Amino acid sequence: MSKQEISVFWFRRDLRLEDNIGLFQALQSKYSVVPLFIFDDSILDSLPKNDARVGFIHDSLSKINTQLQEIGSSLLVKKGKTFDVWQSLLQEYDVKEVFFNKDYEPYAIQRDTAICELLETKKTITYSFKDQVIFEEKEITKADGLQYTVYTPFKNKWLEKYKSMAPVQEYDTESHFSNFHKNSFAFPTLEQIGFEESPIKVKPHNLKFISNYQDIRDFPALDKTSYLSPHLRFGTVSVRKLVNWAFHKNDVFLSELIWREFFMQILFSFPKVVTQNFKSAYDGIEWRNNEEDFKRWCSGTTGYPMVDAGMRQLNETGYMHNRVRMVVASFLIKHLMIQWQWGEAYFAEKLLDYDMSANVGNWQWAAGTGCDAAPYFRVFNPEIQQKKFDEKGIYIRKWIKEFDLGYGKPMVEHAMARDRAIATYKAGILK
Repeated sequence: MSKQEISVFWFRRDLRLEDNIGLFQALQSKYSVVPLFIFDDSILDSLPKNDARVGFIHDSLSKINTQLQEIGSSLLVKKGKTFDVWQSLLQEYDVKEVFFNKDYEPYAIQRDTAICELLETKKTITYSFKDQVIFEEKEITKADGLQYTVYTPFKNKWLEKYKSMAPVQEYDTESHFSNFHKNSFAFPTLEQIGFEESPIKVKPHNLKFISNYQDIRDFPALDKTSYLSPHLRFGTVSVRKLVNWAFHKNDVFLSELIWREFFMQILFSFPKVVTQNFKSAYDGIEWRNNEEDFKRWCSGTTGYPMVDAGMRQLNETGYMHNRVRMVVASFLIKHLMIQWQWGEAYFAEKLLDYDMSANVGNWQWAAGTGCDAAPYFRVFNPEIQQKKFDEKGIYIRKWIKEFDLGYGKPMVEHAMARDRAIATYKAGILK
């Protein structure tokens, strides 16, 4: 009996049906399209069983599956090593074409290369598309073709290129839904993929505060951020729709979206930044890397209210306000003299919006070791940051219940820590 001829659209960081370019192109295929998602054991095996991000992915897939069921189709969800899953699918179906949207992280590039080579042995044609960014890889470069490593000229070139084509094209996938494969695959429960519900949830995104974003974004007690970042990370929103909208709404908000693409291009062009300093001159710094100090930072018991409130918010909710992220990162690196890689790894474990390029980029920014980073002698004073951005202590009291009972003594004195950090950097920077 001959195997059924199909095309496959492979969901990854694009968990939506609307304005999904790879899916739009797949639905033009002359073969019916099986939509596929793979829970990759290579990623899942290192995660706690109640990881909130896995729960969010599962919820997002469930919504997609419900939409597909309304048109007589469904989502094929598999779990295992990606390579093994694809080998199995190729035995079950005659897969003529595979469509997917690109991912620019080192593991993803390695994985996709291996899968494309496997598919080629079966004469399966693969098509990949740019979907999670407006401009990718080598699209925004200096006149000599090299990657920008300073944000402002990158942003200017980005805006120039965007304006020449604005608005960027959005893709009407819905008009082609009839080409989905008619099927009724069983949708697995969270427990069936080896996970359980987390008390931590991803919040819906909210764009109603964007018009005065620049005036309110630094004040954590207001809680008027967009909560977009996990949705951008997992592609439950279209970056094309978002940028086309933001372009007319708020320049500062748009610039944050451009920072995201800047860090993605840096990661793609300089993959060493995942674990190593972008600026190798900083490789000679002698870090203290005290494990007990690190534990106090992680648990939010440093004695600095702004730092502790941020860490407790992160531990309890998977979120941390952006201004507070800068304060806690600076404190770990400059006050405690602990390598940025320690903090980056902790954020990677806890953040609902963990995105490798942004996380690595921002931690290296705080450490002074990255491209276009803060100078090494800039050391945030947590007490001044608190007075400027949470003067009445509303944010702090929300996360530190015992604050008014006489809060603990700071674990390190600011002036001493600042002087120590600057001296250590000076001595360690390689000439």
